[in-house]
Amino acid sequence: MAKIKKGDLVQVIAGRDKGMQGHVLQVLTQSDRVIVEGVQRVKKHTKVGRTDRGAATGGIETVEAPIHISNVALVGPDKKPVRVGFRPVPVERNGKKKIMRERIGRRGGEEIEL
Repeated sequence: MAKIKKGDLVQVIAGRDKGMQGHVLQVLTQSDRVIVEGVQRVKKHTKVGRTDRGAATGGIETVEAPIHISNVALVGPDKKPVRVGFRPVPVERNGKKKIMRERIGRRGGEEIEL
């Protein structure tokens, strides 16, 4: 189970955007990186073209670049960054007992919800 998931509110703890908060748009598991809304914005040059209706496309766009997952921390209920742990929770589904894991904040021990 991942400690940071799509849709989580995270805070940047290292890098040029240190201190900024934003929601995770995408998690890139292959390269251990995340794309955070409004963080690590870079200029991207794309080829200028035309659509069928005549509107111009391309040019210089500002997009979010991936940031390493170790440089972000999940934001807890008190709006401060927390480390993430897991707690086993017994769940009953279809008459069978199963143990699931829920994410908890290490500082207060409270459950972290999306």
